[in-house]
Amino acid sequence: MDEVGVLLLRHGYTVKTLTGSSFDIVARRESRVLLIKVLEDANSITEEYASSMKNLSSYIDASPIVIAEKAGHQLEDGVVYSRFGVHTFSYNTLGSCLESRFPIIISTKAGFAASVIGEKLRQQREEKGFSLGAIARRVGVSKRMVAKYEASSADVSLRSAIALNRLFGSEIFGKVDIFGVGKETVGGKPSVIARKYYELGFRAADTKKAPFDVVAKQGKELILTEVKDAKSARSRSSNPQLSSLQQLLGADALVIFDKKTVGIGSQTQNNKKKLPSLQKRDFLGIGSAKELIKFLKEFE
Repeated sequence: MDEVGVLLLRHGYTVKTLTGSSFDIVARRESRVLLIKVLEDANSITEEYASSMKNLSSYIDASPIVIAEKAGHQLEDGVVYSRFGVHTFSYNTLGSCLESRFPIIISTKAGFAASVIGEKLRQQREEKGFSLGAIARRVGVSKRMVAKYEASSADVSLRSAIALNRLFGSEIFGKVDIFGVGKETVGGKPSVIARKYYELGFRAADTKKAPFDVVAKQGKELILTEVKDAKSARSRSSNPQLSSLQQLLGADALVIFDKKTVGIGSQTQNNKKKLPSLQKRDFLGIGSAKELIKFLKEFE
């Protein structure tokens, strides 16, 4: 994990490492945010963790990524794998991507494959005077398959991709967008806090294995919410990871206490800065998103 963090720092990212979370690193450079899980074996990630990463990424406009050495077998450099819909690849492949050298090979159930940009293939073929049949003979596939390539309706096997690369170069292949934003997944029954955010007009989701319990978004307003139960409410010290993520993501933070506490504002352990806090009943009594946002901005 340290090597990944150093690599990101060298490429100008601000990096926050986490413990006890479904992801290990949050990194940001300008508007690009990466949500990264670092594993020895990518097969050890669970569907629950992957779903949590994708869901959270959809709220914070981040790219969920797994960096691993193997997935049962050693991961090939320059190849993008997938674990439950999360892009998975090696440390060296991450380094290439950070230098804008994106991979074109993906791992599928049928083996390694590439995606052809159909229009570019057709243009190159016509410019060089090749017929569909001529390409089919050189690549070792049917004319119908070449037509599918040009229609961008079929992936190209590694063997065929190598043959096409010899004829037309790498520009005809689509690069894998490893920096795409994660897609929201369908979750279970929302908590009382998440439902209240819905009522106020926010998108909201409960999180699992994250430094906060609920993430909510309305337009550009992003709120990371920690919910403290009766036991943890005895301490006014907030999870320091919440404060650091709030700053990195440009978000607001809110601490909600289930039980009555000694006042408004929860101090972080690192800088003693107070985070906005409310008793649960007071949060549930808020009448509008505007009222909540106004309250949060008073702590900036």
